[in-house]
Amino acid sequence: MSTERSIAGIARARGFASHEVFTRAFRRHFGTTPRAYRERGFREGGDAVVHAATSVAAAPCVGLYRMSILRRNIVDLDITLADQPSMEALVIRRRVARDAIAAALGEVLPAVFAFAQREAVALAGPPFTRYPEMGMGTVLLEAGFPVAAAPSGPLDDDLELLTIPAGPAAVTIHHGPYDTLPDTYAAIERWLDAEGHRAGGPPREIYLTDPGDHPDPATWQTQVIQPIAKGDRP
Repeated sequence: MSTERSIAGIARARGFASHEVFTRAFRRHFGTTPRAYRERGFREGGDAVVHAATSVAAAPCVGLYRMSILRRNIVDLDITLADQPSMEALVIRRRVARDAIAAALGEVLPAVFAFAQREAVALAGPPFTRYPEMGMGTVLLEAGFPVAAAPSGPLDDDLELLTIPAGPAAVTIHHGPYDTLPDTYAAIERWLDAEGHRAGGPPREIYLTDPGDHPDPATWQTQVIQPIAKGDRP
């Protein structure tokens, strides 16, 4: 859909034995042929380049994202205050035990990704997880992808269209494995207190690095966004 290469050429480049083998595999996964998928385009517009880049980055590893409750050392981060635009996203909401977050995301993100690909919904950015509630034993999470426009047809069971409002937020980049993310959240809490701000909405994690391309967890980057109460802005 986002390239002029022939379908046979794409099949060969991806290691398929023949065009026919590729077509059968594509139909099983997306419910349509590669040619029909390309001709259909996006149902509601969208940037094909952004969608293609997101799809390539996310497809191999959408089951790898996670957050744990491990506590490590205090970290020194560059935290800034930045206005965030509103965002529409396709998500699945789950309430899970803290030690089941990884397993939940391993199910949720592939399901959202597959729906978007099947229904020609243009992805507008990398996968993310939002945490409306974080209790001692369980968390409520919303995981999925930002989209260029709402799907025109019905959603699969459990899928929801979520609008995340615009507003100011504390923003930083977490470097390293996901199990040290709690250190970054703790650093953001300290920054909010020192700057006289209060949390004003659920935090979210945007997974910037594809673990499939960067197998060393030390190289992973995760953007953490903590909305703040608007009245707290100086």
